[in-house]
Amino acid sequence: MKKRKLRTALCVMLVGTVLAAFVAIAAEAGSQGDPLVTLSYLNDTFLGQLLGKVDSKIGEQNQTIRQELEQRIDQAEQEILGQVTGTGTVSGTTASYHEVTLSDGQTLYGSAGCEVMLRSGSASCVSEGKSTPGLVDISGGGTINHGSALKENHLYTMTADRGVKASGAVTLLVRGSYTIG
Repeated sequence: MKKRKLRTALCVMLVGTVLAAFVAIAAEAGSQGDPLVTLSYLNDTFLGQLLGKVDSKIGEQNQTIRQELEQRIDQAEQEILGQVTGTGTVSGTTASYHEVTLSDGQTLYGSAGCEVMLRSGSASCVSEGKSTPGLVDISGGGTINHGSALKENHLYTMTADRGVKASGAVTLLVRGSYTIG
C-alpha cells in the first residue's frame, strides 16, 4: 500500500510538473518576447481599429473639403449677384430672393419682372417720367405711383424699368435683375 501511495504521489507530481510547464510555455506565447497573432485577432480587433482610424481621417478630410467648397460657392455667389462696376454702381440678377441693403438716398433700379419686398426702413417708388403704374403691389392687390411709400412686408413687382429709393437705411428682399445707383 505504501508503494501505491508513493506511485500516486509521483503521478500527481508528474502531472503537476507537466501542467506547470505547459502553463509557462503558454504564458510565454503571445507575449512581447514571442508575439503570436491569430487570424481572429486580425479580423476582430486589429481590422476594426484600423478601419476606425481610416474613417476618422476621411471624416476630417470631408469636413475640410466641405468648408472650402462652401467658401468658394459663397464667393461665386457674391461675384454673380453683386458685381461692382467702375462707376460705383452694383448690379445683380437673382433667381431666388436676395437681401439687399441700401443707405440713405440710394436707389435700386429693377428691370421688368423684378420683385422687391421692403423688410425694414422706409422707401418710395421711383418711375422714370412719372409714368403709371410705378410698382404693382402683389400683396395688397393694387399699384403705387412715383413718390408713393412702400409698405413693409408687401411684395412689389416692376412692370418696366422702375426703382425703389431709400430714405435712411433700408433692407430689401430682391428677386430678378437690378442695379443700385
